[in-house]
Amino acid sequence: MLSRIAESLYWIGRYVERAEDTSRILDVHLSLLLDDPWAPESVVCASLMAAMGHEGVDDDVPTNREEMLDFLAWDRSAPGSVLGALAAARENARRSREVVSTDLWENINVTFLEAARPGRRVNPHGFFTWVRERVAAFNGTAEATLSRDEAWHFLILGRSIERADMTARLVAARALTGDFGPSWVTLLQSCGAYQAFLRSAMGVVDDRSSVEFLLLDPIFPRSLMSALVSAERCLDDLARQHGGGGDRGRGGEAHRVLGMIRSELEFAPTAELFDDVYRVMERVQSACSVASDAISRRYFPRGVVTAWHAS
Repeated sequence: MLSRIAESLYWIGRYVERAEDTSRILDVHLSLLLDDPWAPESVVCASLMAAMGHEGVDDDVPTNREEMLDFLAWDRSAPGSVLGALAAARENARRSREVVSTDLWENINVTFLEAARPGRRVNPHGFFTWVRERVAAFNGTAEATLSRDEAWHFLILGRSIERADMTARLVAARALTGDFGPSWVTLLQSCGAYQAFLRSAMGVVDDRSSVEFLLLDPIFPRSLMSALVSAERCLDDLARQHGGGGDRGRGGEAHRVLGMIRSELEFAPTAELFDDVYRVMERVQSACSVASDAISRRYFPRGVVTAWHAS
């Protein structure tokens, strides 16, 4: 597979997942501001934007929900916003049309065009719900129309790394807002994890068990642990297809970084994880960034020049 095609598929997976997870994060915090009139809007918004990595936030200038939505939902030029992520996913799908199925392309194209309609701004909650539904349709179409070859592995690798990173950001945002933030149970509901959590917890619903489920559950697909394991599995499959083991080359570097942070989460005492959750989530985000850079160097080399030699 051409490296540019592989790179496009990897970033389609990341951008589509980013659009969904950002919509989930925004929706839960907007609901918090609507349901709790005593929640300080500037604190909630500034903490969320900081957790999402927005560098333009000035702690001395109060922020409000309109500014937060402009940055994280409607800014088409910013790949960190919902609309910007959908635009970037569409552009990457256009570049890889020879691999992306027609059904998948139509899904991404229609989703972006509908999301860009000005009328979407009138009802943010409805828009975020719609984005989640469209991403679910995208994932179902990908499951049904892509062969389990390199294209599939790069797509799922991107989705898994982005899911791990965004779950860490969701938890970090909750930790930053402290008592003013949404409850951990509310976060589970925003991830579609509440019913699965209730079955797992067997009626024991508290903050610590909620955090443990969202971060460490090995079989719930949106948990942080499941995302990291999925990314490692994709790296193993790609290494085998490229004739190398998991410990060789730049692919091995990404596997090592993700394996280290997964082991830290897996073997850390739950009490310590809960008490220091923000810094742990910072390390998860850093590991995802380092792993992504290693994947880019291994599979998407830049500046490769073809040399022509006389025979």
